[in-house]
Amino acid sequence: MAKKTRRMHSPAFKAKVALAALVGDKTLVELAQQFEVHPNQIAKWKRQLGERVGEVFGGGNAATEPPVDLKVLHAKIGQLTLENDFLESALTKAGLLSAKR
Repeated sequence: MAKKTRRMHSPAFKAKVALAALVGDKTLVELAQQFEVHPNQIAKWKRQLGERVGEVFGGGNAATEPPVDLKVLHAKIGQLTLENDFLESALTKAGLLSAKR
């Protein structure tokens, strides 16, 4: 007995079928015959589309980054600048850094 290979559908095809199901012009059985997929699969894709439609316009919660505290970043920049200036002057006094820089 030959083993059947599993059909893999593209996201565009799934979206097309789910949108056709949302329109409601045809029944799930008619859509299943038209697109050659099982009616349960169409119902699943339709449910997934309904659950995730907010991500298209809202950006989804997983994609949003937490707000950045600029005061902390500015303080760190100031600290690093101060340390660089101190080290530069110490190395210049020690003769390890040229003054032409």
